[in-house]
Amino acid sequence: MQKLLTAAQMKTADAYTIDSKPISSVDLMESAAAAFVAAFLREDISKEKAIAVFCGKGNNGGDGLAIARKLFVEGYKNLQVFVLDLFPKQSPDFTANLGRLKELPVGMTEIKEPEEIIGLEAEVLIDAILGSGLNKPLEGKLEQVVQQLNKLNKKVYAVDVPTGFYAEGVLPSPYNGISAYKTICFQRPKINFFFPESLAATEHFVVEDIGLNEDFIQSQNSPYQLVEIQDIKRLLKPRKPFSHKGTYGHALLVAGAKQTMGAALLNAKGCLYAGAGLTTVSIPKSGLRTLNTALPEVMYADRNEVMEKMEKYNAIGIGSGLGTSPAAKDLLQDLLLLKKAMVMDADALNLLAQHQGLHDLISPGSVLTPHMKEFDHLFGAHSCWFDRLETARVQAKKLQIVLVLKNQYTFILSPEGMVYINPTGNPGMAQGGMGDVLTGVITAYIAQGFPVVEAAIIGCYVHGVAGDDLAVDYFNCTASQVAENIPKVVRHIIGRNLNQ
Repeated sequence: MQKLLTAAQMKTADAYTIDSKPISSVDLMESAAAAFVAAFLREDISKEKAIAVFCGKGNNGGDGLAIARKLFVEGYKNLQVFVLDLFPKQSPDFTANLGRLKELPVGMTEIKEPEEIIGLEAEVLIDAILGSGLNKPLEGKLEQVVQQLNKLNKKVYAVDVPTGFYAEGVLPSPYNGISAYKTICFQRPKINFFFPESLAATEHFVVEDIGLNEDFIQSQNSPYQLVEIQDIKRLLKPRKPFSHKGTYGHALLVAGAKQTMGAALLNAKGCLYAGAGLTTVSIPKSGLRTLNTALPEVMYADRNEVMEKMEKYNAIGIGSGLGTSPAAKDLLQDLLLLKKAMVMDADALNLLAQHQGLHDLISPGSVLTPHMKEFDHLFGAHSCWFDRLETARVQAKKLQIVLVLKNQYTFILSPEGMVYINPTGNPGMAQGGMGDVLTGVITAYIAQGFPVVEAAIIGCYVHGVAGDDLAVDYFNCTASQVAENIPKVVRHIIGRNLNQ
């Protein structure tokens, strides 16, 4: 997994790389500029287009000057550099790159007033005004310049971080920085890129390696870990010869009410396709015919008798379409009193929020899978995602549970306070039932014997990849399609050698 660092830690990584390689800071800047230009060239922007590069006078501005020089060499001749004369001093590396750029016939203009930007005719803007490390909102002429740039409504590419955007911490509201189309950032994504508020600053981001010391970065203390496919390859294992349905566990799902059988079926489908050896679903008897017709592989447990043989189940999931009736509350309470760890979603979370006394009954090792509103109902309202995530860390440690906080990027919070960020999934999955499938998937992996944190990490990752795979051919996809695609994507992740 990739450790994600704060802006201060990344600055330390820069310094360590410069000292240990050894490499000069201006040559490291050359590496960053080359990485930016390589990513920019992949955008396939015509070399005839007018490009304006806006630079501050610090190291981010030095990056911008080096980028302008390299773009000129690549054949972008319709290029103009604007240096903001709004800063009291300039960095040595900015000065060095300014001298190098002046050796080329590239137009350069100093900006002293915001009004000088009005009417700019460039088609593409590159933002190299301020880098990471900012800890207060923009103000004065700098804020006015940024607002003028945003009013141009041009496609903006930000260098490492959009000007005015905090790399971590609570973002100012309203955001008053650059609104970029894409940010090309160096070595690691910024922690705040994974929060919905970042959309005001950048629609997309890509990460480019600039040669920082990876061993040093990975040795730093950080709770934020970005899950990679190599992690899932390491955790998932091919099925071995002579294994059978008993090898892969027995999952129980307590789901559905008379009018919400669809949620129970999706829950069961996620568990089934994620490979639980046996899947049993406890639903109202009125849904039995539907279950037998739709999912003949899934077994049925009478709702009134489900408590009697709990010892045979390796994992329990509860909540999808369960409802919040008194009977549903009593059922959840009875299961909680068994002191068994469970995967809880949807109406199980709503019941926990409505009946605070149930919180004390949650067993350590349980997995709660709330979306934003469910989380806030459980743990209090939050005005921003950074604070929400901090609360999640506290609650996961306090209750000794795993929290799966769902969003575009899903956060998996461990009882140790670690934050695992799942990078898979896409907006085409924004349809009802996805959470029901995910709960079934996580329950299936727990039933198969994975520790709960690993089960949550694997479940979120393969669920998202199943949607990403479908997004190649479909504008949007259904929860059923995602569930049915899971065995295929797991095979692709593991590989084809069945006897490994």
